[in-house]
Amino acid sequence: MAVAELTKEPSRMAHPQEQHQPVKEAAEGVAAPSGTPTVIVDDLHIIYRVYGAASAAEKGNAANALIRLLRRQGRPQMKEVHAIKGISFVAHHGDAIGIVGRNGSGKSTLLRAIAGLLPPHSGSVYTDGQPSLLGVNAALMRELTGERNIVLGCYAMGMTPAQVKERYDEIVEFSGIGEFVQFPMSTYSSGMGARLRFAIASAKTHDVLLIDEALATGDRDFRRKSQERIQQMRGEAGTVFLVAHNLDVIEETCNRVIWLHKGQIKMDGDPATVLAAYNA
Repeated sequence: MAVAELTKEPSRMAHPQEQHQPVKEAAEGVAAPSGTPTVIVDDLHIIYRVYGAASAAEKGNAANALIRLLRRQGRPQMKEVHAIKGISFVAHHGDAIGIVGRNGSGKSTLLRAIAGLLPPHSGSVYTDGQPSLLGVNAALMRELTGERNIVLGCYAMGMTPAQVKERYDEIVEFSGIGEFVQFPMSTYSSGMGARLRFAIASAKTHDVLLIDEALATGDRDFRRKSQERIQQMRGEAGTVFLVAHNLDVIEETCNRVIWLHKGQIKMDGDPATVLAAYNA
């Protein structure tokens, strides 16, 4: 498995008012901002190194693996990946922004950069408040029961014991895991785990919530509830970024869509226009 090495210092997370250079909108036709800026991405470049990269001709069997080891004499091959290439945009309070693009276009990388988990090679990310990447701030432990994970996950997000007690039943009901809340998470299906993560993460109002494919699992009822919860968070002056392969979810949930292609913004605008171009 390839190992990534980051090439520069951690991202500077600061209040938008600290920026000194104006940031241009990524594309014309974006709706006029309706709230205070919450995220400013300014000419962002993300480059990382992948060790152990091999060409297609070198892959496949133990003999080729041994030859690769002998050729590099203990030093793994390295390849630089320019995952994000000069992205700039501004998000505002109340925005729900869908991120679309083919596999490898940079969607997850962008969310991790906004969350402060990937440092920029150049450019900057400014945030007003603390971004929360779903499944990171409320990290779950497979050995513990759903009940313990709910409590610890809520504590990790800064909720008080009283708040946890108040929201506990709602989290269980929203996740739909029922009596499995008393079982270890190691017994959960991937869909059950994803639903519980979303239920925990959305139990607290976030300044910026980043959701990466969390709504891909679950039945129609769960997707409906998730969309309603996102709308509620938008109404509470939060900002939501949503990555989902299900374009219907993005069209029904988001007021803006950013289309990434090979690490660059190809289009940025209202969902109907961008998704129509993306599907074409």
